[in-house]
Amino acid sequence: MNKAATGTFQIDQRVVYPSQGVWIIRSIGKKEFKHEQIPYYIIYLEVSDMTIMVPVDKAEKLGIRAIVPKEEAQKALELISEDYEPIPSDWKLRYQMNLDLLKKGSVMDIASIVRSLYHRSKVKELPILERKLYDSALKLLEDEVSFSLRKPKDEVETMIFARLESK
Repeated sequence: MNKAATGTFQIDQRVVYPSQGVWIIRSIGKKEFKHEQIPYYIIYLEVSDMTIMVPVDKAEKLGIRAIVPKEEAQKALELISEDYEPIPSDWKLRYQMNLDLLKKGSVMDIASIVRSLYHRSKVKELPILERKLYDSALKLLEDEVSFSLRKPKDEVETMIFARLESK
């Protein structure tokens, strides 16, 4: 298959699907749709044993991207130990702002959510929805950073909390 038919990603490449986590491209195939052969990725999420098909030409629009390079993963870890702007005390406004960041899906946005909600939780217990958002963001950050740095998730989790607690 040529580059246009296979898209940006390769078989066995790990990719990030915003707000879903790290997936692996299992194969690249074609399906007929309206009398046209449409190339698509078959991507697999190990954690939930789920496989989905994503048309190659829709992958970028959905925000699917390669795992960040080591340097960017390190920057995300540095970000969580830096000072941060106070966040709105209205949890609904805070939740919506963070949900929007989560949907964007960049590793820096995810790190920002983890940092702000971790520190907010030290001031006052997070409402249930916000706690779930924090837990999701933390898992997404751990996943991507562990693949980027080629370190076990428990080691990355320790690194994240060491940086969060340094403030």
